[in-house]
Amino acid sequence: MSAALNTLPDPSLETMPGLWRRSLIVWPDGRRDTTSFVNWLQGPGLYLDLRQPEGRPDFSGMGSLSLLDHEALMWLATQEGFAGELVEEDGWFEWRRDIDFQPKAVYSDRGRLWVDGATMIEEGKDIPYIEHWHREPIGSMPLWAARLEDRETGQKGAIARMGGLFMLARERYCAVPEGLTLAQCVAGAPDTARAQEFLDCEISQGAVTSAGWIVQRSTLPFREAKPLLPILNGGFLETLDQDRMGKPFTRRWEITDLRGEPLTDVFPNGVFS
Repeated sequence: MSAALNTLPDPSLETMPGLWRRSLIVWPDGRRDTTSFVNWLQGPGLYLDLRQPEGRPDFSGMGSLSLLDHEALMWLATQEGFAGELVEEDGWFEWRRDIDFQPKAVYSDRGRLWVDGATMIEEGKDIPYIEHWHREPIGSMPLWAARLEDRETGQKGAIARMGGLFMLARERYCAVPEGLTLAQCVAGAPDTARAQEFLDCEISQGAVTSAGWIVQRSTLPFREAKPLLPILNGGFLETLDQDRMGKPFTRRWEITDLRGEPLTDVFPNGVFS
C-alpha cells in the first residue's frame, strides 16, 4: 500500500486522542454488526465509549426511569458503554474499565491496533473480534479529561472534552450480578424498582454550544436535549442531573484525576466554555 494512502498515524497513546466511530465489528463465529451507533472519545489517557443498537424505541414523553415500561427497560439493557484509562504494553492496548454499563466482563478489553488507509483496525486478544474505527472531524482543543467521584454517594464518574464535544459517565449506585448480561439482570429483577436501579448508569455524549453543554445521546434517553451546566467550584465539578423519578438536582463531583487544563477557558461564573 502506498504511504500516501496511510492517512492516519500509527496508533499510540500520543496519537489516539480524538472521537472514533465504529463502522464494523466481526466476531469469531461470523456475526457482524454495521448498524449500531458506537462512539469512543479518547482523551489524554482517559476514554469514554457509548454503544447503542438499532431499533431504539420511541422514548417521547418518558421523562424518567420511573416512567419507562418493560419493553423500554429491556431495550436500555442491550446498550453498552464504559469509561476508564487506555494503556499500552508490549504492543497490546487495553481499555481498562472504571465504569461499565454492562456487568463486569469475564475477559479483559485488550487488542492490537493498526492502520489501513483511513481506517484503524482493532483485533481482540482474548476474543479475536475485528473492529473498524474512523476518526471523526472535531476540533482538537480544548482537550482534557478527568476522573470524578460523588463524595455523597461514592459513585465513580468520568468526563472528557475535545473541541466542541464532550462525554460524561456515571456508574450505577447498586451492584449487579457478575456472569450475566444486563438484560438477564433486568429480566430477573425481583421488582421494577430494582430493574430501574440496574439501568441507572449514565454514558452520555453531547455538544458544547452557545446555549451551553447539551446532551445529545445517552444510555438514559430522558437526559437527551438537557443541559449539563458544568460549574467549577474549587476542586469540585457540579453538573445538573435528575433522579429516577425525574426530579432535577445538582451533583457535586470531586475531581480525583485531571488530565489537561480545562481551567484555562472559564466564564466568570465558573461555567466551562
